[in-house]
Amino acid sequence: MADDMAELPAQNAAEVTLTICTTCKREGVDPEAPRPGALLMDALTEATLPAGVTVRGVECLSACKRGCAMVLTGGDARWSYVYGDLDPEAHLDDILAGAAAYAATADGLVPWRERPQVFRKQSIARIPPITLPSKD
Repeated sequence: MADDMAELPAQNAAEVTLTICTTCKREGVDPEAPRPGALLMDALTEATLPAGVTVRGVECLSACKRGCAMVLTGGDARWSYVYGDLDPEAHLDDILAGAAAYAATADGLVPWRERPQVFRKQSIARIPPITLPSKD
């Protein structure tokens, strides 16, 4: 049984997904310029992602006023997070570090002070897991 528990973080890490809104833009951005979400998606696609983390793009997260936006999810037992006001150039390393910290948890709850600043300051929502632990 102890061996099974030792493997838990690695199994959970394989379930982590970064979902990037590829269509949103900030107010004041030239409408003809590349969308910040598309730029972030490109940067993450070219980056070395943390073990077990995948990235995907979607056309809308309905966070238009907080674009560039992304969602960090990981299976039925983890909390999910929506982040906004992201800068594809300035926040890439913090997004990767935050995804790695999240992947290392079984429940998605990274201690607040251990989160990159962008994850502390630019959170839009925290969504409970589908499967909540029992209170026994």
